[in-house]
Amino acid sequence: MFWKNHHGYSRNPYTTMRICFYAPFKPLNHPTPSGDQVIARGLYRFLEERGHTLIPVSDLRTRWIYLQPWRLPLVLREQRRGHRLVASRAPDLWLTYHTYYKAPDLLGPTAVRRTGIPYVIFQGNYSTKRRRHAKTAAGFWLNRRALRRADHLFSNRREDYLNLQRLLPASRLTQTKAGIYPAEFQFDADARRHLRSQWGGDGTPVVITAAMFRDDVKSMGLEIVIRACSRILQRGSPHTLVIIGDGPRRDHLASLAGRLMPGRVRFVGKIDRQRMARYYSAGDLFAFPGINESLGMVYMEAQACGLPVVAFHNGGIPEVVDHSRTGTLVPLHDETAFADAVHHLLVNAEKRRRMGKYAAAYIRNQHDLNVNYSVVERILLDIAHRPQPAA
Repeated sequence: MFWKNHHGYSRNPYTTMRICFYAPFKPLNHPTPSGDQVIARGLYRFLEERGHTLIPVSDLRTRWIYLQPWRLPLVLREQRRGHRLVASRAPDLWLTYHTYYKAPDLLGPTAVRRTGIPYVIFQGNYSTKRRRHAKTAAGFWLNRRALRRADHLFSNRREDYLNLQRLLPASRLTQTKAGIYPAEFQFDADARRHLRSQWGGDGTPVVITAAMFRDDVKSMGLEIVIRACSRILQRGSPHTLVIIGDGPRRDHLASLAGRLMPGRVRFVGKIDRQRMARYYSAGDLFAFPGINESLGMVYMEAQACGLPVVAFHNGGIPEVVDHSRTGTLVPLHDETAFADAVHHLLVNAEKRRRMGKYAAAYIRNQHDLNVNYSVVERILLDIAHRPQPAA
C-alpha cells in the first residue's frame, strides 16, 4: 500500500526518510569534543546506516545567542537558508538534536511553520526556573516555543522526560535510553599489556579518569580524583592514576598531581574516541565525579570495556551506571565517600573483576545504541509517513 507524504509523493511508508538535521548547541563538526556532540553524532550515524538520507541544515551555534543582538542578521540569514533547503530537498521531517534555554532552536520552528513538515526534537530540556532570571528569560521563552511546536520529542534522561510532561501531552513524548555501540568498546588484552608496560607500573592497580581540562566542573572533577588518589596512597595502597584529556587547565592539574602524587600520575593527552577502548582496557577501574553530568558517555564506554565505575550520584549518571552492581555512586560533593569507594575497589580485586563483568554485560543489554534507537526510528517513520488529508 502507498500513502502520500507531505509533498504529495507516493512512497512506501515504512522504507526510508529524508531528514533535515540540526544541532543548535554544538554542530557535528565542532572541533571541541563533548558528550553532547558524541550523542548527536551517534544519532546521525545510526539513521544514516539505516539507509535514511540526512541533510545537515546549518552550523549555526545558538549558545547564548540571544545575548548577542549583533548576530541577529546571521540568524535571519540561516532561517531563510533553512526554508529554501526544505523547499528544495523535500524532506519528510525536521530533526533537531538538543534544544534548551542556553541554545534554543531558532531555525526548526520557522522552517516547519512555512513548509508544514513534521518537527521532531531529540533531547529537549525544560526548566521553568529559567524564566525568572534576566539572563535566561529570553532563552527560556525561545526554547519553550520550539518545544511546544514539536510534533514529537524524545528524551534520554528521566528527569528531562518528567519535566517535559508539564508542557506536552504524553502522546508527544517518548523516553529512550542512552546508548553506544558496544562492539566499539571491548576489552583489549594486547592494549592492556602494551600500555601498562609503557606507563612503567609496578604491577599495582591503575585508576583511569578522563575529561576535558576546562575551567569548570570538568577540571574540578579531575582535582577531586587527584586528591582522592593521594589520600589512598597515604593509606598505604599504591596505584597509578592515568588521566586522559587536555585543555587550558593542564599545567594546573599537572602541578597538583606532581605535588600530591609524585611519580604516580600519567597524563596521556587527548585520545581520539576510536582509541579510547585501548586505554580503558589498560585500567582496573574508572573514576570521575561527574558534577552536574547530563549523562556521561565515558561511563558507558568504560563499563563496556569491563571497568567498574566510581562517580557522584547526580544528573543522568544513575541512568547509565547500575549502583552496587556495575559501579559505586556516592553523594554529590562527598569527596571522602568518593575516595573510600575508589579505595575499596582498589584493594578488592575480585570485586573489581565481578563488577567489571557485570558492567560489560549491562551496557550490552541496556545501552546498545542500535537497539535503543530502533524505537526512535520506528516512531520517526510513523510521523514522517503519516497519511495526510487530501488537499
